[in-house]
Formats: sequence, structure tokens, C-alpha cells
Amino acid sequence: MEPDLTYTCVPANTVTNAPRQRAPVGSCDSHFHIFGPYDRFPMSPSRPYTPPPALIPHYLDMAITLGLTRRVVVQASVYGTDNAVTMDAVAQFGRETARAVVVIDDNAPAMELRELADQGAVGVRFNAVSGNGTPVEQLESLARRVADLDWHIQLYMKADAVRELAPRLAALPVPLVLDHMGGVNAAHGPDGAELSAVLGLLEGGRAHVKICGYRSSAPPYADLAPVARRFVEVAGDRCVWGTDWPHTQFETPAAMLDDGLLLDWLFDWVPDDAARRRILVDNPQKL
Repeated sequence: MEPDLTYTCVPANTVTNAPRQRAPVGSCDSHFHIFGPYDRFPMSPSRPYTPPPALIPHYLDMAITLGLTRRVVVQASVYGTDNAVTMDAVAQFGRETARAVVVIDDNAPAMELRELADQGAVGVRFNAVSGNGTPVEQLESLARRVADLDWHIQLYMKADAVRELAPRLAALPVPLVLDHMGGVNAAHGPDGAELSAVLGLLEGGRAHVKICGYRSSAPPYADLAPVARRFVEVAGDRCVWGTDWPHTQFETPAAMLDDGLLLDWLFDWVPDDAARRRILVDNPQKL
């Protein structure tokens, strides 16, 4: 039985509209979350929000509609450092198609990190926006610890904070992945100081960026296109894309974005077939 919870956002659409064109064979959803079932995987008491369940069959319905056959499950802040739901999802999807980004802190023993790696974890996430996870103060220490595992550091942070941390981030001994268009405010345009700071990290050759960016904008989201295109222009070989399903920021069904539309946006931003294949297939595979 599900516990009695008051949800702070609405669920993803029950039915996903088909995109104009399905993703190419081997495409990877590089960022999404699984929530629940809550009687088996209860959320952290210190969670910043309370999402409705977002279960594997619902996710797969969406992914099949878009043509996404590979996936990276990202540990969400509502679970803190308890990665059970995320690693269970990888096991259910199967290691041949799924990997995980987990949330740990520097107290995690080496054996735990090795076990997570053996189960399919490939990175550790720092979430400075939602919190309830690993503090940014542990960036360097954890990066050193996961370097031998060939993991990356994934960072969700607003771009002004990224700019302040840029020297530290550039010096990390592991690849860096910036969530949600590097946290830039798309309204500031493709030539703003925030974007310039993020592009500087990308030009260094060790950083990647997820160009799933509706969190950087607001309806009608038209300002995302020039920012996404700038990322692809500067670092097309280090851009990846994800749905960010089940889209936990929306409070009404009318506001909820459709994942078919999100893939249409990517095809509009990146009209070249070879460039799209790099973003959807080749770049996540290499990372």
C-alpha cells in the first residue's frame, strides 16, 4: 500500500505524444528519475518536494514512443544518499541498456562505492539547487575517490555559482557533467556572462553539458534555442540530452511538458543528422 502523501507537483503525462521523428537507433536518455513505489522505496524525511510515483512501466511507455533504448537513471534529491531506488531501476532495465548517477557523501566506504560501480553507477551527483545531498565542499575529495572508478562528477548548480567555482571545477581529476544547460538563465541570451563562464569550462575539454534545459526558461521557452545551439557550436562532441522525466517542477497538468515535444525541440535546435547522432548516441556512450 502506498503511504498517504500530499504531492507538491503533478505526474508526467499518462500518454506521450509521438515526436515528429523518432530518435536514432541507440539513443540514450541521459537524465531522468524513478520515484517509488513508496511502500518499498520511501523518500527522505528532509526531501525538498514530494513527487507522485514515477514508475518504470510509465517511463518505458514514454521512452519507447520517443525511440530511446539506452538510459541513465539519476538519483533525485528526494532520496538523499539512499540510492536503492536508482540501483533497483538499473537492475530492472538491465545493465546492457542502463547506468546510474548516484548521490553519496565522503563518509561512504570504499567497498560501497565499488559495489555501486559493479551495479552500474558511473557518476556522483552534486545538487546545489534542490539540496538534500552531497555538499559542494566535498567536490575535490569525492572526485579523487571516484577517479579510480572512472566515474564523472555531475553538477546541478545555477550558472552564476558555476562561474564562481570554475577554477575548482576545471581542476577536478574526473570529467564534469553540467545539468540543465549549466544552470544558465536562457533569458539572458547566448552572449551573456553566465553562458560565457559555462562555455569556458566546456572549451577546456573535460566538461560536458546536458542540453535538456526547460528549467532554464519559462513558457513559451523560445529563448532556449539560441542557448542550445551555442552549446552545440562550441562543444558538440560533449553535449548529451535527456528528458528529465517525470518533470517535477510543474504544479498543474496544463503546464506539464510533453516528452515528444522535448525531442522535437532538440531536432529543431540541431537540424544536422550527424550532430544529433553524436548528442543522442555517441557522446553518452563515450561518457
